[in-house]
Amino acid sequence: MAIQRGPVRKRCAYLGIEATLLGYGGKPSKRTAPARSKPSAYALQLKEKQKVKFVYGVMERQFRRNFEKALRQGGSTGENLLTLMEKRLDNAVFRSGLAKTRAEARQLVSHRHVTVNGRRVSIPSQAVKQGDEIALRDDMAKTLGNRDRSGSRALPGWLSRDGEANCVKVLREPRRSDVDFDVREAMIVELYSK
Repeated sequence: MAIQRGPVRKRCAYLGIEATLLGYGGKPSKRTAPARSKPSAYALQLKEKQKVKFVYGVMERQFRRNFEKALRQGGSTGENLLTLMEKRLDNAVFRSGLAKTRAEARQLVSHRHVTVNGRRVSIPSQAVKQGDEIALRDDMAKTLGNRDRSGSRALPGWLSRDGEANCVKVLREPRRSDVDFDVREAMIVELYSK
């Protein structure tokens, strides 16, 4: 499996997103000087695709498979793609506040510290469904403590926190409006339709 190991803040500045979106705090990164020439349509489309891939932490092959699945679903392909990406287990762990960063959420799932409906899971790309209960294992919850790890992020409408701080329930399927960053998904569809 390939891992993205580059500087996160520099990549965020290039893609035009805030590092807080990925869970990194601190001061905002400096904006770079504007480009000298107007970017082509292809460059804009590619940048939108790179933005979504970077935020959700997926590589090209997995992203392409999700796009093809979204294409087969019918309806708006771009919205279907963002819904599929939002339903990923590592994203649900991050958005629920069980992890500080998206990378930490992925690691918690990969190291089997997360349970879905009482069963340990180790696949970050697993899709969550309505009614699923996501929780940290008891020993990991003790290690991390019962603190809210979400920082200033609000809990999205498709998730709800049950009585205890380390358990989250999926209320419904995520929608396009639940995506917490600015993306033009139509450009991604145009890029792959060439």
